Amino acid sequence: MSFVAPTRRRAYATLSALNQPARSRAEKLSAEWKGTHATGGHTKNYIGGQFVDSKATVWHDVVDPSTQTLLTRVPETTSTEFGHAVDAASQAYKTWSRQSVLSRQRFAIELQNQIRQNADALAASIVLEQGKTLADAHGDVLRGLQVVETAMGITSTLLGDKIEVSKDMDTQVRKVPLGVCASIAPFNFPAMIPLWTIPMAAVTGNTLVLKPSERDPGAAMIIAELCERSGLPAGVVNVVHGTVPTVNAICDHPAIKAISFVGGDRAGRHIYERGTKNGKRVQANMGAKNHAVLMPDANKNLTLNSIIGAAFGAAGQRCMAVSVVVLVGTAQSWLPELVERARKLQVNGGFESGADFGPLISPAAKSRVERLISSAAEEGGRIHLDGRGITVPGYPNGNFIGPTIIEATTTMQCYREEIFGPALTVVSADTLDDALDVINANPYGNGAVIFTQSGATARKFETEVNVGQIGINVPIPVPLPMFAWSGNKGSALGDIGFYGKSGINFYTQNKVRVLS
Repeated sequence: MSFVAPTRRRAYATLSALNQPARSRAEKLSAEWKGTHATGGHTKNYIGGQFVDSKATVWHDVVDPSTQTLLTRVPETTSTEFGHAVDAASQAYKTWSRQSVLSRQRFAIELQNQIRQNADALAASIVLEQGKTLADAHGDVLRGLQVVETAMGITSTLLGDKIEVSKDMDTQVRKVPLGVCASIAPFNFPAMIPLWTIPMAAVTGNTLVLKPSERDPGAAMIIAELCERSGLPAGVVNVVHGTVPTVNAICDHPAIKAISFVGGDRAGRHIYERGTKNGKRVQANMGAKNHAVLMPDANKNLTLNSIIGAAFGAAGQRCMAVSVVVLVGTAQSWLPELVERARKLQVNGGFESGADFGPLISPAAKSRVERLISSAAEEGGRIHLDGRGITVPGYPNGNFIGPTIIEATTTMQCYREEIFGPALTVVSADTLDDALDVINANPYGNGAVIFTQSGATARKFETEVNVGQIGINVPIPVPLPMFAWSGNKGSALGDIGFYGKSGINFYTQNKVRVLS
């Protein structure tokens, strides 16, 4: 998520700019789903079980990043509408929190079924609004679905504790819901991040107000309708839209007890500071600079192929993307081959067969990435592969940047800042100790990986590296949702992580009973 002020309306391509596969999917989405639109209409709020037109005076344009076709307009939800959403969640909480855990589990079971049946629609919305390839969009849905499947085990994971502390006296601890919670989602995973929060909040007995990214809200609106089809009572999940005013309303409303946020540093710090100041529980996953250490003894073919996928997949717009490679010792000679493999990647529209990755989310994002690439050359770095100015046949107006590889030092801007694009920074180290010093000095701590065939080297790395998620010959070490997300240092604020046992703890509070 980023704080984006509404801009002056500009001219967009008409629907005819979409090719036939894209246009047919856009028309199908507009015809079949209540809350979203992909052919120029308005996206709605979802409040108290109803998809309602907003009375907003400020609207945000959602544009296909491959063609600049206007797909939908998203409201800056009014303060009155936001208040209605929180009121609906508050009223629903009174009954939903008293539903049996079996009833709440049944919702999760049916939701996973609905997501499976409608994965194509979710993926199509993601490709149109966000620009991912179709395969990557399905992966976005799948990773969210895995959280839903894990939430189905709530009858086991919500178990409390009980012990006889003395004769005729027991102490019992049980987990109870917090109340109304809020979720603020980013643009880069429009299905996965809402699904990190909706099922976890609901099965633990909470209600939720969700604010998807104003850049690609379609998947969240489809998910809201799937929740309805899954039997979720009105008001348990509500969806509002907007930028800074809506975010501040979430941080300030006294009925909201907890906020879950994924997005950029500036927004994350603001939400954490404002939300906690108002007494709310806040979890925030923010920026990253994930390093991959390549040791000379690594399996070269496996390693280079892994780096290519982890660095450039989803156009590098992933908080767990490998954005820095550290070549250790004689592995520095692998750089030319890394460049040649990256050069072969296919950049294209998301529905095109064989596309490896698509466009960046916006012209502004493209300009920012280009600026950071340029800064490397200005500071003495070497651009081995330059993706600026790429031409993609059939998509002359897309926000495309081709795969880029920059040889740099840790003092350069392209290393210090999160690029969030298909640009890989390469630095060199003489030894593993030197590589560890580089990673541990970096302010971010989402993840780091090492490629080696030495068990001792892997153990040393795992023990001494200071990041939350570690891969050993695994390029993107994101934990499955029975475990918990564990980014640290500057990548996270709040001491309770996402999903897994941490997710249960985030959405509950302990209640202790002493019985005699």
